[in-house]
Amino acid sequence: MLFHTTKFPAEIRIHHLNTRINDQRKKIAQSTASKFELLQLTQQLSKESRLRKKLNQKIYVLDFKGDTAASAVAQLREEITLILATAKAGKDKVVVRLESPGGMVHGYGLAAAQLVRLREAGFHLTICVDKVAASGGYMMACIGSEILAAPFAIVGSIGVVAQVPNFNRLLKQNNIDFELYTAGQYKRTVTMFGENTEEGKEKFEEELQQTHHLFKSFVEKYRPQLNVEKVATGEHWYGHDAQELNLVDRIQTSDEYILGLLAQHDVYVIETRKKPTLGEKLGIQAAQIADHIIPVVMNKLVETVLKTNSDVVQLRDPKL
Repeated sequence: MLFHTTKFPAEIRIHHLNTRINDQRKKIAQSTASKFELLQLTQQLSKESRLRKKLNQKIYVLDFKGDTAASAVAQLREEITLILATAKAGKDKVVVRLESPGGMVHGYGLAAAQLVRLREAGFHLTICVDKVAASGGYMMACIGSEILAAPFAIVGSIGVVAQVPNFNRLLKQNNIDFELYTAGQYKRTVTMFGENTEEGKEKFEEELQQTHHLFKSFVEKYRPQLNVEKVATGEHWYGHDAQELNLVDRIQTSDEYILGLLAQHDVYVIETRKKPTLGEKLGIQAAQIADHIIPVVMNKLVETVLKTNSDVVQLRDPKL
């Protein structure tokens, strides 16, 4: 199934995971199983299909792979809007496979707000962390009704960090003036090129502490079973330790979890794919042509070289 979005040049694809997995199971069985075993599998799949139809419960799977700017939020908001417009809150469920080491506050604040839309609409939201959900990534994860983590997934890092290089002394050494004009006492607290004052540094630190406080309050709101003060040190933990600290609920990979849902639920994977531009399409086609032609040309070249060498050998040594 395919939907075109209007806000950015991309398309949303929906895959029925049950069909994909069951087709693969049939292909394997046709090659490896006996006729009786194949019949048993067919009956089992038919039974599962009837059960899914009776329960009529759908699971929607989303993927979020975060960079520093949380740029994947553009796709996430479209996918969540689609779910809110079509799925049944309180009956259907949502799974988000989340991978992010965190990044910019406003970007991850917006990404987290998208997941809040699902919770407030009444959807059960499962967050699966196979690799990492740290800092802004954990800000998103904590919204889940439940959080699952792989044994060595990195979780936590509830803290705020900012790094500002300062080149003021270098400018002074080269007799370069830097002038900054602002309106408002704290419009600019610290700069890269100006001389930072103690007052400006203190205000900047105060702003970091304020952001950290908002972060902790947000986590505490959506995960009340967590001792936020104990874990809001900026540290991160691996799966089992994170579970002991209540940062996550269960140790389980997303693959294992989703596979366990297939027998009783219709599972749909929603993914957003950026539509290639005309130039990219031409580039892709050129690459495909090159992939087809280059091996043929190389084979012809090798054959020519081998034939030439063979002829030379025969001229030098006619006995061979």
